[in-house]
Amino acid sequence: MKKQDPIIRLIKDWTLPVSMTMGTLLYLTFAYVPVLDGAAQFFGPIFETILPLFMFLILFVTFCKVDFHKMRPVGWHLWVGVFQVAFIVLVMGIILFYRLQGSNLILMEALLVCIVAPCAAAAPVVTQKLGGDLEQMTTYTFLSNFITALFVPLCFPMVEKAGQVTFWQAFLTILQEVALVLVVPMLLAYVVKHYMHRLHRRIVSVKDLSYYLWGTSLMIVTGTTVKNICHADTSVWFLVVIALLGLVLCIVQFAVGRWIGHYFGRTVESGQGLGQKNTAFAIWIAYTYLNPLSSVGPGCYILWQNIINSVEIWQHRKNEEKQ
Repeated sequence: MKKQDPIIRLIKDWTLPVSMTMGTLLYLTFAYVPVLDGAAQFFGPIFETILPLFMFLILFVTFCKVDFHKMRPVGWHLWVGVFQVAFIVLVMGIILFYRLQGSNLILMEALLVCIVAPCAAAAPVVTQKLGGDLEQMTTYTFLSNFITALFVPLCFPMVEKAGQVTFWQAFLTILQEVALVLVVPMLLAYVVKHYMHRLHRRIVSVKDLSYYLWGTSLMIVTGTTVKNICHADTSVWFLVVIALLGLVLCIVQFAVGRWIGHYFGRTVESGQGLGQKNTAFAIWIAYTYLNPLSSVGPGCYILWQNIINSVEIWQHRKNEEKQ
């Protein structure tokens, strides 16, 4: 077998941290090099526009590989959903019981948005890379989004009463997001798979296409996150506290998810289902409905969950090589 170039191998093993590093460096370069101000203003709106397109393509390519007849709820779906709801209730109870305000409230909002956020749209991509069941993961992605659609409009108006967000406004807005991000690419993938066989064969023949599309979108999201952190109107120490709390929460959610999956023989799927969050969506709802500073929480969660994903993928590849 031909030996792979070390640089190509490094990029394949660590696609996610490479993407985050590139996103950070690109933003800092365009932000702090005066001669690039014009280019930054030109490309900024373009990146904001193409990011949803990348997410759409990621899901479309992923769903092209799904056996739709195998998409049905299973045991671990129920328990991962139960624990997500339990975590939401716990954080909401702390906020309301202690009537938190100021910086303490922002910290809890940062945690809440990382818990209530749905399973990442790219979770099936990582699950497939780890040898997990694509159909089970895709099914839970849908279920998780409906949990989010219910609890965001229930919880957020109680946390930030000044937001003046009615139940139906928030509920319908989030359902619209779910439809655009999940339902449309799924329906299109179904049509292509069953009625456009030649196009379908060409799409599925490109190995890891959705994975590298996700890496590109992660670079854009990371750049946006760094921008939010750099413009945050608070102390560095407070940002560090938010980041560390996000790390603890990330480890807890992955660990609890894998613990649940252990009882069903689905540790990979269950761990990704509870731990890997749609952070781009989380940043949006935090910035829209809560204190904007709380969006730093899911912004840091991007880093932690993708470090965990990278280690998991690296370990899985090493195990495959040994076998």
